[in-house]
Amino acid sequence: MASFDVSAWLENDFARLVADRGVPGAAVAVLADGRLHDAAAGVLSLSTGVAATTDSVFQIGSVTKLWTSTLVMQLVDDGLLDLDTPVREYLPEFTTADHVAATSITVRHLLTHTAGFEGDIFDDTGRGDDAVEKLVARMARVPQLVEPGEIYSYNNLGFVVLGRLIEVLRGKAFDQVLTERLITPLGMTHAAPSPYEAIVHRAAVGHIDTGDGVRATSTWALARSNAPAGAMLATSARDLLAFAKLHLDGGVAADGTRVLGAASAASMLERQVDVPLPSASAWGLGFALHDTDAGLVVGHDGGTIGQGAFLRIVPASGVAVALLTNGGDMLGLYLDVVRHLVEELAGATLRARPTPPAEPAPFDAAPYLGTYSDTVYDMVVSQDSDGRVHLDRTPKDVLVEAGERPARMELVRLAPDQLISLESVDGAHSVFAFVGRDDDGRARHIHYGRIISRSTA
Repeated sequence: MASFDVSAWLENDFARLVADRGVPGAAVAVLADGRLHDAAAGVLSLSTGVAATTDSVFQIGSVTKLWTSTLVMQLVDDGLLDLDTPVREYLPEFTTADHVAATSITVRHLLTHTAGFEGDIFDDTGRGDDAVEKLVARMARVPQLVEPGEIYSYNNLGFVVLGRLIEVLRGKAFDQVLTERLITPLGMTHAAPSPYEAIVHRAAVGHIDTGDGVRATSTWALARSNAPAGAMLATSARDLLAFAKLHLDGGVAADGTRVLGAASAASMLERQVDVPLPSASAWGLGFALHDTDAGLVVGHDGGTIGQGAFLRIVPASGVAVALLTNGGDMLGLYLDVVRHLVEELAGATLRARPTPPAEPAPFDAAPYLGTYSDTVYDMVVSQDSDGRVHLDRTPKDVLVEAGERPARMELVRLAPDQLISLESVDGAHSVFAFVGRDDDGRARHIHYGRIISRSTA
């Protein structure tokens, strides 16, 4: 590992890989042996041709959830919050469509994506400081899909609730808390909690594939109501690594200031819940946990409208890699850059994405057939006269805005109650787990990282 020259690799290979993957622009930062290395390539917008630099800010999407989790754990440090106390003790107005289940949802459930309610709610409640509050106030209509604590199901709305909890206990808007308690103490000079700050930097614009080619998006950010889940925050790759280093150093900033308690920092990396799909191994308090042959690797990915972010941290070796992108084959670039650097610098091989078996085994598709729906997708599982099983996925709402198009894929058996697409979609074979059974023996839900329920319509 010591013989690998990070700076030389970035200088010689990064720009080529960005171009090869059709990514308009990207920035990367690497922490290894206590030294920071960074690079940038391409352009921030195909419309303007402005070059990406190491000072450019990109939206980090759901990587923001790690920041929100850190703000929650600061509340624990200050004695203002207990993770296993029901959320309603702090937010009396909090509820879902299942008022009984809502009384038992705890802060820990929200941090670990086990609250059980539908999570992809992206209502635009305006641009004011009350945007998060307004979205939480609408949650009485949100369906409870499974019992709290029953299963991991990725949940954006749960982090909106955490953002509101932070606002109430700190008495300030989420953006202000984020700035005062993380951006400023960590000495970040290129971090923007909203477009109002991003505009003073070289800011990346997302790009989507319209079918006629890749173009810059006309919308820069998602709704402010989802800021705690990842709708707004933009940083440089270097500043994202300043956040990563906080967690590598047990909650202490580079200047020696303690920003997060040591016990809280350690607990965020502890295994809380297993993940039922072959992606991350488990989830901690905010962090995705990846078991590797060289020990634990933690991090998070993020996606917004045409932008993607990837963060991986190897606590045992002090290595961290942040990659920020603005379109094209972002997942492919992650494999070329982040996965490669983590292996070279820390000897940690991140789990490869699953692929279909060479000779798929026959299976009984009857329990899986039908229509499944939520706020962002309709999925229809069908079987043709030749016995082949297909899934038709139709995006809705914010996913259409983000440029996602309908997809049809053939599915084969990967494992018991798990099917995988024969075709690669957006650089990966999609895995679908079918969980639960109704009285007729049919699957109740598809789990694809989050749960989508069988339609009763």
